[in-house]
Amino acid sequence: MGIAVAVIVVVLAVGWLGFKFKPAPFEDYPEASRPAETVPLPEGLPAPVERYYRAAYGDEIPVVHSVVITGRAEMRPFGLWLPARYRFTHDAGQGYRHYIEATWFRIPIMKIDERYVDGKALMELPWMKDEGEKLDQAANIGMWAELASSAPAVFLTDPRVRWQAVDDETAILVVPFGDDATDTFVVRFDPETDQIASLEAMRYRDSKSPAKVLWVAAYEEDSETIGDAGIPATGKATWLDKGKPWAYFTAEDIRINVDVDEYVRARGL
Repeated sequence: MGIAVAVIVVVLAVGWLGFKFKPAPFEDYPEASRPAETVPLPEGLPAPVERYYRAAYGDEIPVVHSVVITGRAEMRPFGLWLPARYRFTHDAGQGYRHYIEATWFRIPIMKIDERYVDGKALMELPWMKDEGEKLDQAANIGMWAELASSAPAVFLTDPRVRWQAVDDETAILVVPFGDDATDTFVVRFDPETDQIASLEAMRYRDSKSPAKVLWVAAYEEDSETIGDAGIPATGKATWLDKGKPWAYFTAEDIRINVDVDEYVRARGL
């Protein structure tokens, strides 16, 4: 009995240890960022929104058509923290594709393909697929939140997006959902840095969710920054009813205005 217990303990310890190894990053996206045209900072923005964009870009806002984000993450989709690497590809404001590899001893053990293209979401896990109107809404929220952490200029250059004033540290962000509907974020700003501190929205978890749950995307304190806008590189996502983050994503490379027409509809890396 003692030997059996010892063997089990060793096996469990080795298994646990495998999830402590950070994966190697994906290779760089094969195309460099292209120069962006600019437009003047719009007038009449809510006060915290104007401060944020002036601090990030100055008086000229870049026009971003596509974004490719490559990085590494820690995720716990079913309770156990998994190291992962990811590439998120955006046709800015129109759709996206996620490719994620969770690893053990740096070896990929789970590959996840998600997409939101032509207004329809599809999640493919090794053991299941999910799709439907509720997943479409979840994907739409995720798409706009990811643009906040990679290319927030889109919130000023996409004519479908609206900012509404609340107070000196808060604003409402209204984004399109399909052709006729909208989704809404409460955006909170850090009064010391003028950076976006968090985005909050009501979101379905998946196609079987009975109701929307408050979902919060925020930045990790003391995160390094990335990109010309000085965006914190590490963000975290939390479902309010769970109380703790279920994922931390650290962007390590961001490319803008690259050709993603075929890549956003592909599979795998």
